[in-house]
Amino acid sequence: METPNISFQTINWEEIPRTRHEGEEGTAYWRTVQFPGLRIRMVEYSEGYFADHWCKKGHIVHCLEGDFVSELEDGEKFYLSEGMTYVVSDELSSHRSHTLHGVKLLIIDGDFLRYNPVQK
Repeated sequence: METPNISFQTINWEEIPRTRHEGEEGTAYWRTVQFPGLRIRMVEYSEGYFADHWCKKGHIVHCLEGDFVSELEDGEKFYLSEGMTYVVSDELSSHRSHTLHGVKLLIIDGDFLRYNPVQK
């Protein structure tokens, strides 16, 4: 797979339009920068946010402010707070997030997180 080059640039997140995404409860606000094969988002979940779906996409999720729970479909739960990160590849777990108090996240996903089964 050929990866496109990205020239040096800065991102002023306040200049990126914010989009609204309703959860099962609460709201998520995304500011998204898209490159070929790479998406970078600054995401804020409102107080009481609960995702409305199970996600199978791979992500790198870094908690900038607040705290949240990332729940796997098998019932396992992971508590993440400011300064913590989780990483998962596509198709390796169905997960969803929820937060009591609100949270601000930096989320990166893209082609580099595609599921790649080990060949024997």
